[in-house]
Amino acid sequence: MRVLLTAFEPFGEFSYNPSAQLVAALMAQPPLGMALHAVLLPVDTERVRETLEAAMEDVQPQAVLSFGLAAGRSAISLERAALNLLDFPIPDNRGVRHEGRPIVSGGPAAYFSTLPLRPMLEDLKAAGIPAEISLSAGAYLCNQAFYLLMHWSERFGVGQVGFVHLPCTPELAAQLGKLQPSMSIEVMIRGAEILLGILAG
Repeated sequence: MRVLLTAFEPFGEFSYNPSAQLVAALMAQPPLGMALHAVLLPVDTERVRETLEAAMEDVQPQAVLSFGLAAGRSAISLERAALNLLDFPIPDNRGVRHEGRPIVSGGPAAYFSTLPLRPMLEDLKAAGIPAEISLSAGAYLCNQAFYLLMHWSERFGVGQVGFVHLPCTPELAAQLGKLQPSMSIEVMIRGAEILLGILAG
């Protein structure tokens, strides 16, 4: 099974992005029977589109599992919906800050994840990993990537697409200098392996 994994580079006040750590670990030890392909996405509203589209063209994946950082969350968040909205709380890494703009002009207001979210949630919890189903991925770059992947899924024939938000690691939370929920990268990796196992069937 060909699976495209995506992660994001650091942004804002964060010195690194746990999603990149997680994807690198998965690539180092891919599950049996899976051909994993990874792309590191720029936190740049213009470049993320072309980077994602090129990866989809190159890999022709059967499933896409995207990861990003959501500081302040205490659980692995399985995102339910991608909104056709760019409404940035902070500028992207190029200094651009969109407010109230669509991602795709004339596109649907939202797309719903095509991942089996409920079984994923149940298996994560059964493994003792804090997890939740989140209503939406916000309106920053994570949501933009999620929406574009969903928008292109029929064009590229991708059956399962979804986005997963990760908490801070303890180290990253400590760097921020304020109380912040966190989760070890080892637990996140174990959770991601469970998600891939479900995709593999």
